Amino acid sequence: MDKYIARANIDHFLSVLNSSDLTAQNRETIMKLLVAEEDRLSHDLEQMQFAEDCVAKSLNRKNHLTNLRDAFADGSTDRTRADAVLATFEETHQLTVHFYQRMREKADGQGI
Repeated sequence: MDKYIARANIDHFLSVLNSSDLTAQNRETIMKLLVAEEDRLSHDLEQMQFAEDCVAKSLNRKNHLTNLRDAFADGSTDRTRADAVLATFEETHQLTVHFYQRMREKADGQGI
């Protein structure tokens, strides 16, 4: 049951981080909560597929945001805003990648 709750929390926190209505302080708090939940799951190597799925979803979102940003003209106000959204999302993406890497290192250390 704890695994289910941790996975649901991770999905929820990633969803919240993808919203643009967060203050810097709220984003920092949600990121800390996300890392704590990831740490809870990182000890369970059975969750490797979940971690891989999180990275794949995050990469797809990052690519989507990059394509949207690239649709705006250089130097435009919209491009500047899109750059800011992409930069903010990059932090979330890096957390997701780090979560997967920690799990992969543990798996490799155990010969999995």
